Amino acid sequence: MYKHVEKLAQEIRKGAAPGDGVNAKLWQRENLQRKREDDEESYREQRLDEDEEEEDCDSHSSSMEAKSSPDLESIGSGTTTKRSSGSRSRTRRDFLTRFTDSERFTENLQDWFGSVSENHDNKPVFEPPFELVELQKFDYALEGVSFQQLTRMPNAVYASTSTSVEANAYLAVEDFLHAAVKSLWEAFWSQEEEEPVPFSVGCLFSENLKFYQAEKALALGRLDGLSATGVLLKNPRHPHGKWDHVLELALLRPEVGSRQPSLPVLGEALFYALRVLISRSVSRLDFSQSSNCVFVLLVDLQYGGVVKVEGDVSKLDYDVNNVYDCAAEWVKNHSKISVSPIDRIWNKLGNANWRDIGALQVVFATYHSIVQYFGPPRHSIEDLAADHSSRVHSRRQERQLGDSGLNENGMFRLQQRTMSPEIVEVHEEEESSKVEPEPLMKLEVGSVLWLEDSNYQKGYQINQVLTNGTLPYHIASPVDEAGKSVFLYVGSPPSQLEPALEDMNLWYQVQRQTKMLSIMRQRGLSSKYLPQLHGSGRIIHPGQCQKPSSGGRCDHPWCGTPILVTTPVGETVSDMVNEGRFGPEEAIRCCHDCLSALSSSSSAGIRHGDIRPENVVYVTSGVRQPYFVLIGWGHAVLEDRDRPAMNLHFSSTYALQEGKLCAASDAESLIYMLYFCFGDLPELDSVEGALQWRETSWSKRLIQSVF
Repeated sequence: MYKHVEKLAQEIRKGAAPGDGVNAKLWQRENLQRKREDDEESYREQRLDEDEEEEDCDSHSSSMEAKSSPDLESIGSGTTTKRSSGSRSRTRRDFLTRFTDSERFTENLQDWFGSVSENHDNKPVFEPPFELVELQKFDYALEGVSFQQLTRMPNAVYASTSTSVEANAYLAVEDFLHAAVKSLWEAFWSQEEEEPVPFSVGCLFSENLKFYQAEKALALGRLDGLSATGVLLKNPRHPHGKWDHVLELALLRPEVGSRQPSLPVLGEALFYALRVLISRSVSRLDFSQSSNCVFVLLVDLQYGGVVKVEGDVSKLDYDVNNVYDCAAEWVKNHSKISVSPIDRIWNKLGNANWRDIGALQVVFATYHSIVQYFGPPRHSIEDLAADHSSRVHSRRQERQLGDSGLNENGMFRLQQRTMSPEIVEVHEEEESSKVEPEPLMKLEVGSVLWLEDSNYQKGYQINQVLTNGTLPYHIASPVDEAGKSVFLYVGSPPSQLEPALEDMNLWYQVQRQTKMLSIMRQRGLSSKYLPQLHGSGRIIHPGQCQKPSSGGRCDHPWCGTPILVTTPVGETVSDMVNEGRFGPEEAIRCCHDCLSALSSSSSAGIRHGDIRPENVVYVTSGVRQPYFVLIGWGHAVLEDRDRPAMNLHFSSTYALQEGKLCAASDAESLIYMLYFCFGDLPELDSVEGALQWRETSWSKRLIQSVF
């Protein structure tokens, strides 16, 4: 009987089917025997896992300790073990044993998928997992990293058969993932040049949910049974992989195209992601805090995208008699799903476009998957991205280009130049000895700045870039308070030149205003019409800071750059006037609120000294009753030696005459500001002309008539 079964097995592997001269009963019996053998093997492996998993973890720990830096060791990602509750572990393992059919799972998501899709006409249903600014920074970091896919993705147009296309496609996806993890490991984590990569790549066989190398699976005739390609931790004890060792999965599906994934594809991605999350929850490996998310890649012969699934699987109801309903309910109520735009990865020759958005977001997902197991890299993205400006500089030297107004990213920047009426002869020696300008800080919407204070570090993401007429400032959101808005002011980097050559306007906007707001806080000034100090300190620049002491600075052009963060946020009176939304009611409210602010500050001996439409904001967000706040306290007068800002239109008469403030100066400036909000600004080109205009306007009661 055994010979008949073995002969039948050989014929089936060759492609024979029952009825092709083969006894159908023997085929059924052999199929049952194969299933029984697979079940017994699964049971033995499960027992082996329970007995040897701790030893595997210790082995993994020792290898990680040999490879990781002290920073990695302090985090302990992937270096220690943990013991979970026995009953909880058994329940979840039983749940996984029954949770094997992705189609049944997807059926339970049909109503949910229809409800979330019905209100999105040709618009993305889910938010993308990555911001464009993150991918741009990652792109800069990968400039010096080499990726090489040797097995090309087949082109369906030129392929001989669909079977060969699918087989070669699995080989190409496997090689693509291998190239990605190898290059990422060597660039960010590896300590030695020849250090082996601790990952393996294999294809998932859907019948037994085990991983095989693509070539071996195809040689065994298992092409039809392949369902995904996975990146796993390399473990010689488990050549077919373990689900808690899965870093990420890639689903090769036809016609992923340039649209959002369909329910069958998305449902299968969610199915595998949930299996990984549950497996991690019963693993003895100690993952990073971000291990509650899984990245699943969706690819076809040209396009690809990323699905990110995150959530707490402890909130899943592990009813082993109703696994698919329970899993679907968890997806609906306790998961967060992000789906990237589908973009092109492979060109018509089958080569990966590593530097384009499609491949870049896939590689970025792989990077985050590695972080979950090995913790933060030895070389951060910021460290590698910081080398971009030096590469641009080197390229310009290669091309023998001088300074033509480009910033550190090779982008053109507009510069104001003061032209001299004299013709000056410039010698070649003088031209070559000019001091190279320091790279300007490029702040765009989406940029994240990190602030270092004496007690904390805090990040702010730029939402808007504005100007007060002469200087830029920003509306940002704290990274840990995404719904909150703040004003963010960035000062001038400390110059190696003499202080007299530094930008004093920025100094007043940031350093001096920080001092005045700190004094207000120290003296207990509390008024909603005054700005509040939310944070201040120095910028944390990309790369490793080499400053000699806490008060010094390194050679990085951003090192020591001051930052000021204030609240609340509002629209300036200047913008309201320009858009015709500053009427009599707003003027009355503005006058009342600004006088209240001046009254509070004067009680502490502080006068504003720079009242103008750009320094008054109208706060409407998150309040029941809108109000005005007097900002811009950089020119405030605290001592006799302090001097106010001089403005021909808004400064008081006493300030123009004496260069100082009197008790009524701020109130007079407020009157001029409100007056000009309802009329055109006169042309004033001198202090004498400004004083003459004031005298005439007051004597003719032009100003009084407005009020």
